Formats: sequence, C-alpha cells, structure tokens
Amino acid sequence: MRPARAGATLAGMSDLSARAVTSPAGAPVPYALASKQLLRNSLLDGMRQLLRTRDWSAVTMADVAAASGVSRQTVYNEFASRQGLAAAYALRLTDRFVDQVTEAILAHERDARVALAEGFSGFFVTAADDPLIQSLLTGQAKPDLLRLITTDAEPLITTASARIVDLLQTSWVRADEVAAVRIARAIVRMALSYVSMPPETDRDVADDLAEIFGPVVDAAAGGGRRESTG
Repeated sequence: MRPARAGATLAGMSDLSARAVTSPAGAPVPYALASKQLLRNSLLDGMRQLLRTRDWSAVTMADVAAASGVSRQTVYNEFASRQGLAAAYALRLTDRFVDQVTEAILAHERDARVALAEGFSGFFVTAADDPLIQSLLTGQAKPDLLRLITTDAEPLITTASARIVDLLQTSWVRADEVAAVRIARAIVRMALSYVSMPPETDRDVADDLAEIFGPVVDAAAGGGRRESTG
C-alpha cells in the first residue's frame, strides 16, 4: 500500500520547484519561499550525508533532524514521512539532470548531439555517485525507492519535462510546443529508466542516446526556423 502523503509531498515540491524556475530574472524571492527552500535543501543535504555511511533502510527521520540541526517534528512537517523525504530527494536529483541538460544545450548551440551526449553523460556520473541511488542498487530490495522512479514517477516526469519543454522552446532550438513536449517527456523517461538499471560499462550509452535524440532535436529546431521565416 502506498504512503498516503508521498505523492502529495512530491507534488508540493514540484510546485515549489516550478515557481522557482519561472521567477523573473533578478526578481526578489519572497522570504517565506526562500526560507522554505533553504530548510528543505538543508534537510536533504543532511540525508545525503547520512547515506554516505549507512543504508537507506537505516536512516530515520530523527537521524535526518539531528544531522541538520533541527527537531524531528520539523522534518515531519516538511516531508510527512520517510517516503515523502525520499520523494523530495528524488525530485532534487531530477532537477539536477535538467540543469545539466540545460547547461549543455545552451553551451552547444545548433549541436544537439554533442549537447545531449554531455547532458546524459553528466547525469550518469551524478547518479552513479549519488548515495540514495547506490542504496537502491545494493543490499536488500527497496520497493519504496523503486516506486519513486517507476509506478510513482509521474510527478518527476511532469516537473522535469515542463522545464525541458521551456528550454526547447526558448533556447536556440525554438521547437514548437507539440515537438517540445514529445521530446522532453521521452528524454526524461529515458534518463529515469537508467537509474534502476545503470548504463552498460562496455559502451558509451550517453553517446548512443545522443545519436538517437540528436536528430530529433535537430529536426524540431529546423521546423521552428522554417516556421519563423515562412
């Protein structure tokens, strides 16, 4: 049976992340929002440090509170449950994947294959070093963590896809909305699929994925340029 608050907690984090991303550049961040984000990041950082020395199954809300210098009730107020805590952590990791793709796209104008290879490669390195993912892949099976990237992954997919759609529409790609949504959701789903089953070590999987998605992004960019000049 799924924890009742896990989806709600992740949806709340998705909304918070979306507001932060869409804030106008240079606009002051409301104190309440800034302090909430600071608290969440502090708690998630505390959890990450704990996972460097112990398995996820051994991490309690009280442990996270102690590592972050707050009360256990504060942790419960923010995440409601261990599943909510893991969900928020997963969302932050997914946001970092989008950050990597964004930086790569902006750094490699009109070279989608190179940009995507760099974005996927960075994500695979980040994921391999992440202690929560390491915990997922080692020891006893952890269905609670696995659900976050499989049956309960829609909030992650929706939030990350929305950011990539915006990137594909506002960057040099200039894709139309239909193409941007199609490409973004496929890229995010593909990235998440490699979390529970890491890339093979005998091939450059990031490069393989870039060879598949690169021409699709190029085609979307070409269509956008033709439309704008037509």
